[in-house]
Amino acid sequence: MGTLTSILVLSFLIFFHELGHFLVARFFGVHVEVFSIGFGKKIFTKVVGNTQYCLSLIPLGGYVQMKGQDDRDPTKVSYDRDSYTTKAPWKRIIILFAGPFANFLLAFLLFVAIGSMGVTKFAPIIGKIIENSPALEAGLQENDRIVMINGVLIENWDEVSQLIQESAGKLEVKVERLGSVQTLLLNPKVNEYQNMFGETKHKKMIGIAPSGKTIVVVYGLSELPSFAWSQTVKSTTMILTSLQKLVEGVVSPKELGGIISIVQVTSEASAAGLVALFALTALISVNLGVLNLLPIPALDGGHIMFNAYEMITKKAPSERVLTALTSMGWVFLLGLMALSIFNDIYRLTNGS
Repeated sequence: MGTLTSILVLSFLIFFHELGHFLVARFFGVHVEVFSIGFGKKIFTKVVGNTQYCLSLIPLGGYVQMKGQDDRDPTKVSYDRDSYTTKAPWKRIIILFAGPFANFLLAFLLFVAIGSMGVTKFAPIIGKIIENSPALEAGLQENDRIVMINGVLIENWDEVSQLIQESAGKLEVKVERLGSVQTLLLNPKVNEYQNMFGETKHKKMIGIAPSGKTIVVVYGLSELPSFAWSQTVKSTTMILTSLQKLVEGVVSPKELGGIISIVQVTSEASAAGLVALFALTALISVNLGVLNLLPIPALDGGHIMFNAYEMITKKAPSERVLTALTSMGWVFLLGLMALSIFNDIYRLTNGS
């Protein structure tokens, strides 16, 4: 069941991506010859309005084949009025950007759904206090519920962390203890910590950890757009930072995961519940959007780069250059795919 859910999720994300390309292409009067979910042998086809809609055998991708544009043959062009080739470069860029934009939009909508269903967060209850910390010196105790910091009401642990980082000087912390509210003053200290990439960083700390108790935060109608936007931006930033760390060598290529990892994680998320599945689907959708915008020939970002070059220089790249760069792009992408699958198999077999 988990594998089926994973395939459905991937197919849905691909459909949404290609739908973005399709709708904007049709808006600009470009004839779409094929709209396919999946690659390889076509197992179902239906022609509607001169466009062939199909499901293909390998459900790990998809494509919109526009008249005058073919990634398999960059030299295949058409100069008909309804061709992609004859549209102004800025229109082509918008068509290309529409696919990744659809992924970001889908992630935003999924985060809206998550926020309306309820997000599980740590309650602002202190669980552990570190020795020789500002919290211990100020008199904070385990099971204290933090109700206010510097005049700001606290509802969950995320707000505690945020206010500590934003503080400038002393913190006035109000805690509920045994039915009464006490006010304590303390000075945060800048300490070292290890981030998710294993790097040593510095941030303000007071020496407390959450108790592990959780609450469910349901966002109101007026709060949902802000929540969804912040989560979409946060996911995008995390993926971009991960790519940066990969290029810098901070993250090993061995950490790359492929389709097997996606299926595994999606199966686990579906078993954990609808909110977890939506959250993972949103993250994968953002990931698809970001990766497709990378300036790699054969990806949307590569085509955007070519069209931007044409806008600036007033001339298109030569067929020889297009063919060579696109071929290099495919080699790079196939190599990356092979590496990610190898890593997946290596992890599954525990390196044996």
